[in-house]
Amino acid sequence: MFDTVLIANRGEIACRVIRTARRLGVRTVAVYSEADATARHVRLADAAVCIGPAAARESYLNIERIIAAATATGAQAIHPGYGFLAENADFAEACAAAGPVFVGPPVAAIRAMGSKSAAKNLMARAGVPLVPGYHGDNQDAGFLADEAARIGWPVLIKASAGGGGKGMRIVRGAGEFADALASCKREAAAGFGDDRVLVEKYLERPRHIEMQVFGDAQGHAVHLFERDCSVQRRHQKVLEEAPAPGMTAERRAAMGKAAVDAARAVGYVGAGTVEFIVDAGGDFHFMEMNTRLQVEHPVTEMITGLDLVEWQLRVAAGEPLPLTQEQLAIRGHAVEARIYAEDPDKGFLPSTGRLLHLAPPAESLQVRVDTGAEEGDAITPHYDPMIAKLIVHGETRERACALLLQALAQYRVVGVANNVEFLSRLVACPAFAQADLDTGLIERQHGFLFPQHAAVPREAWLAAALAELLREQAAADSAAQDTADPHSPWHRRDGWRVNLGVSRRLTFRCGETTKALGVSYVGNAYRLDVDRQATLASGEMLPGSQLRADFGGSRSAATVVVAGEKRHVFLHGRCFVLAAVDPLYHAGEGGGAEGGLTAPMPGKVIALVASAGVKVDKGAPLLILEAMKMEHTICAPSAGTVKSFRYAVGEQVADGAELVEFEAAR
Repeated sequence: MFDTVLIANRGEIACRVIRTARRLGVRTVAVYSEADATARHVRLADAAVCIGPAAARESYLNIERIIAAATATGAQAIHPGYGFLAENADFAEACAAAGPVFVGPPVAAIRAMGSKSAAKNLMARAGVPLVPGYHGDNQDAGFLADEAARIGWPVLIKASAGGGGKGMRIVRGAGEFADALASCKREAAAGFGDDRVLVEKYLERPRHIEMQVFGDAQGHAVHLFERDCSVQRRHQKVLEEAPAPGMTAERRAAMGKAAVDAARAVGYVGAGTVEFIVDAGGDFHFMEMNTRLQVEHPVTEMITGLDLVEWQLRVAAGEPLPLTQEQLAIRGHAVEARIYAEDPDKGFLPSTGRLLHLAPPAESLQVRVDTGAEEGDAITPHYDPMIAKLIVHGETRERACALLLQALAQYRVVGVANNVEFLSRLVACPAFAQADLDTGLIERQHGFLFPQHAAVPREAWLAAALAELLREQAAADSAAQDTADPHSPWHRRDGWRVNLGVSRRLTFRCGETTKALGVSYVGNAYRLDVDRQATLASGEMLPGSQLRADFGGSRSAATVVVAGEKRHVFLHGRCFVLAAVDPLYHAGEGGGAEGGLTAPMPGKVIALVASAGVKVDKGAPLLILEAMKMEHTICAPSAGTVKSFRYAVGEQVADGAELVEFEAAR
């Protein structure tokens, strides 16, 4: 085993590798960009080296600086994690030349599978079934359009060197093809440095099932069963589970054999994933092979009881695979949910900001949280906005889903928009619960997953008010300790007066709804009047902003987090954001530049779709913004005229920057 391993990555996967390395007694070296100087993976590692500015191409994608860091720290091996340079053959080659062992497959295997087109041609020769499509080198736009028409609509354009949903578009007709192709090529070039694409028949309602494979230098290869990754948004996985629901022993054996054959065909060593698309009839087709550890590897670990990072390190050190195929077995069911800083109600637009409050559920043998973030850390526009992975394990799929719902209800995130509540609805969705899975499930169940916002329950208003009063009392008690007479009745915040009691009002707002709660004091409790109904309330604030309350004899548990004027009330698995209203404050007139369209997040303008002075219809694309490695199209809010663009192609824009001067039609 190695003495020192450098981890050429960041975030949760870097922390994940550190955890296993520490258990094995292996020293770890983290690398970090200037933006990640205080990141969790840097704090956890035994040593850390700064490798450049925030931009990934100047830090986490800079091969020379990473190799130099490994040499300077005496690292005997480099673990690439996933993303960044994990599937970069040039990086693996540079490691071999410099001395450190690349914890991954041989360079030849990476090159063979690094291009989706080349990999599919290789699989075709090996007799593995493929989806009909064009996987060649001709990238002429007209030629690709002709191939798409030959294949038959709808088709899927995919970045040849890509992954993670970047550089991928579904095209349902000839009129959409040119714009979709251009967009895919831009995303592919930006994300992978290679704008080549392939075109395939798009299968309606397919399932995405992948096989975890492992090989060693002695020529052994096994599969560690399958994962179902069908639940996706924007072609990126949201929920993953193992084993795949409805998988028969015969089909598992066939897919496992195909996956192992694929690995052996390229002399594979280490961890890899062979991905298949499965049509409605159950036939499977090879999609691609990822020559690295996958984001969703924990569900495989949970059902096998194995540590795949340990297997990676042992195999890279020259050891044989720890187990044979016959010794591997499935135990129970596991599901993984990806916790993202994004707004599902705004097309899953990534969110940036500081994590003002971050409280995951408690970990146990059934519940696991893999994360690279802690409270106080920032989600920046420079990298992927994933906060954590929440993984649960149960004896059955039904039990695992119940545990996941329970764990999601306990997750607390304040400071950035997030998908926790969306994930809860997704797991509770009848289609998911019944394992009626396909890659279009989210779109198919849109009505259930994106309901109209319900009214804030009365209990949430009461919780916000009670938490406010308890915090006021705690602050007064603390301040009293610093006075000459800490027991003076004048320090009390319970409405005490010499002759009479007192009442007051606390006002909160949520959206268009404003409620003024009357407060009067009854002994050690409060009488709260809301909607002409009085409730006797008492309770205590516990660490972590937890509220233990009694409302009229009914016990309640909530979390009430203060963030500026906002009160984030976590109650019964939901979060209600109430704003505390200062009755002495009066908002002024106006509210920003009329007719302006602003940037939803920091990014770079990469294309102006419309022209200044032209009239456009509602929803017409105006410009394209690139942020967090994805493209975001800014569209016209109504019919009107584009007066001017505030930024040129290639310019960086800040969050909230006015992008377009727009005049609505009269």
